[in-house]
Amino acid sequence: MNWTLVAQIPLLIIGCWLFTAYLITGFPTLRGKRICLLIAHPDDEAMFFAPSVIALTQQSLGNKLFILCLSSGDADGLGQVRKTELVKSALMLGVTSAEHVVVVEDERFPDSMTKTWDAKEVAKVLAHYFAPKIASTPTNRAPEVLIDVLVTFDAKGVSGHPNHVSLYHGAKAFLGALMQRHKGWECPVKLYTLTSTNVVRKYSSIVDSIITVLTCIWRTKVGKDFPSPLLAVNGARGIRTAQLTMTTAHKSQMRWFRWGWISLSRYMIVNDLVKAKP
Repeated sequence: MNWTLVAQIPLLIIGCWLFTAYLITGFPTLRGKRICLLIAHPDDEAMFFAPSVIALTQQSLGNKLFILCLSSGDADGLGQVRKTELVKSALMLGVTSAEHVVVVEDERFPDSMTKTWDAKEVAKVLAHYFAPKIASTPTNRAPEVLIDVLVTFDAKGVSGHPNHVSLYHGAKAFLGALMQRHKGWECPVKLYTLTSTNVVRKYSSIVDSIITVLTCIWRTKVGKDFPSPLLAVNGARGIRTAQLTMTTAHKSQMRWFRWGWISLSRYMIVNDLVKAKP
């Protein structure tokens, strides 16, 4: 066996990852948009969406990103602590103000591995914050909304967590309610969902970022103002930022298994967001 060649394989992988991180800087992205990241628990923004938040909050893009979290993660009685941690994490990732982070505490949305949240109730919360005139806007006009883009989990919720899955169905219900009285108009809010992968890819770290980018190069791109798929790949600095949001902001959640996640998970490195069909 040629051990010199074997020793070069990790260097080749690292080189390919850095190249893909550079390559996607030329890919279409969102510019000048009002974006809501819809999450279920404090730390979702760091564990799953860190590449997207870092990428979309770059000042040169002119986006404004809000985080709406539908529970304080109070299953262990740490709700107040976790709310503070979420704000700290969001600011580290690039959110411009603590006022752009909202945590909902409501008995309709318990932090639970066994409870599914009602999609209509999730939709009501979204309407409250981002479409307050949903019932009064005339039907001969487009719906009035306060965001352009909604980002959340897909139908598998990455980890299969029922709270994550509920957000997807709630987001779809929100868009349905938004357009119910406005047939024939284009929906003013575009829904992007985070792609779930199998367990091997989930823990393939930088290797999966290479696979994801190369795959997306050959996929059909749609949209100009709202491109899909929407890719974000962390370079070395981005990965370190994402890891620090967990180790310094979300200290209450850093149990032993979280170290494996922040070290090996592809979601700390790459996000591929897909625009959902209306």
